[in-house]
Amino acid sequence: MTETATPVRRTAPGGSERPLTDAYDTALLDLDGVVYAGAHAIEHAVDALDAARTAGMRLAYVTNNASRPPRVVAEHLTELGVPAEPADVINSAQAAARLVAEKVPAGSKVLVVGGLGLEEALAELGLVAVRSLADGPLAVVQGFDPSVGWTDLAEAAYAVQSGLPWVASNLDLTVPRARGIAPGNGTLVAAVRAATGVEPEVAGKPLPPMHRETVLRTGAERPLVVGDRLDTDIEGAFNGGVDSLLVFTGVTTPELLLAAPVEHRPTYLAADLRGLLVPHPAVTPVDGGFGCGGWVAGVEAGVLRLSGAGDRWDGLRALCAAAWTVLDAGGAPVDGRKALADLGF
Repeated sequence: MTETATPVRRTAPGGSERPLTDAYDTALLDLDGVVYAGAHAIEHAVDALDAARTAGMRLAYVTNNASRPPRVVAEHLTELGVPAEPADVINSAQAAARLVAEKVPAGSKVLVVGGLGLEEALAELGLVAVRSLADGPLAVVQGFDPSVGWTDLAEAAYAVQSGLPWVASNLDLTVPRARGIAPGNGTLVAAVRAATGVEPEVAGKPLPPMHRETVLRTGAERPLVVGDRLDTDIEGAFNGGVDSLLVFTGVTTPELLLAAPVEHRPTYLAADLRGLLVPHPAVTPVDGGFGCGGWVAGVEAGVLRLSGAGDRWDGLRALCAAAWTVLDAGGAPVDGRKALADLGF
């Protein structure tokens, strides 16, 4: 796999005559909202990943969550029934630490606003984590951790105001939890940004540093990015020029997908991780519209129309092609409410 390939400007979801486990050698899986939500596995995730592994696909876990070291994430996955080693986990803390290491001398102190994941990622590269500007850090690195509070954010603001380089692991505004959607690192970064007027350099998905870190650590030849977020997982795959599978077990809704700009359009879509195990039907032009499975979709007067019958995900694939065609022609997002309701979304 090359470090940077040409992004594909997708006008419809793609098709694969083979199961994705056969078409790709490595699944680069997001975690929150894809494999688990908080302490619990997503429905069907454990069995689907076991089947993918049995089929010969390598599983690597690529997450913007910088709060926990890879060994802790691997232990959590194993407890959930998804066997994993620390080397199988690539997180934004590692990408952020590498950015910091390129800015300061070896052995430098770095102010950490975040959890143990950031501390261990820095130590791996010979940097020393500290928690106060008074300790003499040469840079600031910020990542998500549930323990981050006002005192930590204030310390980051003081350090950034002093002129130190500031690296954020990611800008995800939210994180899925068992009880619902909670504030993520992007929300906490916004507090420091508002206090200082400074923009951080960002390491995580969808930006190139995270893709580079993934390339360095997995060596995948035919990777498939698997995620639930359009603006991180899918855009990250687009920026890296690799294919992607969107699953609807996290934050993305069908409504959001229909309005997706080019960089947020996945190659494939599925209800959950069982989508790795099956072929995916292609979308084809049909009588001025688009067909997939037993469905035909088109647009009339700014409203999506759908006819036919069959698997509802095939219907959504056809609707995406129709909606994206209008967007690419410079039109406004179409009204898909009735068509989606007809599919049971």
